[in-house]
Parts: sequence; C-alpha cells; structure tokens
Amino acid sequence: MNKKDAVKLVEDLRKAYPDATCSLDFETPFQLVVAVMLSAQCTDERVNKTTPELFKRCKTIEDFANIDIEELEKIIHPCGFYKNKAKNIKLCAKQVLEKFNGIVPDTMEELITLAGVGRKSANVILLEVFGKAEGIAVDTHAKRISNLMGLSDKKEPEKIEQDLIKIFPKEDLKDINHLLVWHGRNTCIARKPQCEKCKVNNFCKYYKKQRKNS
Repeated sequence: MNKKDAVKLVEDLRKAYPDATCSLDFETPFQLVVAVMLSAQCTDERVNKTTPELFKRCKTIEDFANIDIEELEKIIHPCGFYKNKAKNIKLCAKQVLEKFNGIVPDTMEELITLAGVGRKSANVILLEVFGKAEGIAVDTHAKRISNLMGLSDKKEPEKIEQDLIKIFPKEDLKDINHLLVWHGRNTCIARKPQCEKCKVNNFCKYYKKQRKNS
C-alpha cells in the first residue's frame, strides 16, 4: 500500500470508528501495566471485569509487590494463565520499586526490562500513559487485519510493526492500533469477516481476491 492510500485508509477508519480508544480501564500508570499483562490471551472486557476487585485490593505498587501470590492468583484467575501472570505482576512491581523508584518508566528500552512487558505492551503503555506514539502495538487484531489487507505479509508482530511504521505517517501512529482493534471487533471479525459491510474493503487485498474468485 502506498502512503497516499494509507492516509486515506486511516481517514476512513476514523470515520467508521470515531470513538476508537483504549478499551482497558485504569487510573494510574501501574494499573495499566497490570491490565495490559492480564489482557494477554484474554479479552479487554474480561480484564475490565476483573481489575476492579484487584485495584481495590492493591492500591499502590507496594501492594502489588507484597500481595500473597495465591490471593493474587485467585483474583486474576478469570483472565487465564493466572499463575504466570501473577508471578510477573509481583516481580514487575518489585522491579519498578527497586529500579525506577516506584515510577513506571517512560521509554521503550526501560519498559521492556520489566517482567511481563514486551514490545507490544510497552507501546500501549507509552501511548496511553505518556502520549508517546513511537511504534504500533500489534495484537491479534492488528496482525490479522494487516495480513488480510496486504499491509504486511509477515507473521511476527515486531516485523509487522516495522512494515506499518513504514506505511503510515508518524502523526497517525497513535491511532492505528485503536482503529485496527475496533475494526477487528466490529467488522473484520476473525471467524467471519463482514466484508460486504466493511467501510474500507476497497483497500483490502483479501476482499478483492474473494470478489475475483466469486
């Protein structure tokens, strides 16, 4: 896709999803760190149903570091992979306290040193907490849509991210993930893409191929 089409694609997605924003509920930077960890292999809706109890129990980063691991596992159990997530949450809290004086760092290099925080999570934290759009968080929606539309033929999220960064103008990076997530949830649904009602099917490699073969 050329840059001109990329700009038009973003414009059309913004018109289709004017309310596209981060779906995770949080009030503090570390709450978002935790919510993003919990969202791995789990829906944001499920995370948002789980975090009120967790955030009520753990009001500070120290609380997350000190909570009994079994109590934490019980609270976050609905989000799946709860043992690994609980371990990472506690270790991450300790790292923020010990290495960063209790303040969530605001650089990619520092964020990815934290337990349970990869590049995708760091991109979300940088954007939603610090307003920094240095990259694009490539989740399952962004990956699937990028492949279907022909934005990238890569499979690895980091390689897809680099392809998207080359295509989209820097000023649009802050909106790309939100728009692709909302498009993936509402129209380009994994099991049954609703191609005929899609507002951006004119840009889509998959749709054009389906029409050609029909």
